[in-house]
Amino acid sequence: MENQKEFMFLFRMEPSKKQPTATQIARMQKEWGAFIGTIASQAKLVSTSRIGFEGNLIHKNGRIENNINVSNNETLSGNMVVKSSSLKDATEMAKNCPILTLGGSVEVRNVIPMES
Repeated sequence: MENQKEFMFLFRMEPSKKQPTATQIARMQKEWGAFIGTIASQAKLVSTSRIGFEGNLIHKNGRIENNINVSNNETLSGNMVVKSSSLKDATEMAKNCPILTLGGSVEVRNVIPMES
């Protein structure tokens, strides 16, 4: 078996106050379930989580702002850690992410373990 490394998918999208319809939610759940299920069935899923659009931003001077970081009109909305043999293969996996059809983006980054 080839050497597997961990890669993180960072999901970004434009924050919106508009709530999706029940039909849209059902479709998104089905698409995300298929995407995550495919990766899990290959024993390549390490973890995944959604991130809410509510939070606090702590600046380097200690000032706390009741807000989240939005850059280029996008913010983090979730992440996934997967096992893959290379950045290229992890990127191929990420190409099927449902967030892309919602107008969002996926950044694929290698995970560097912390040493104790």
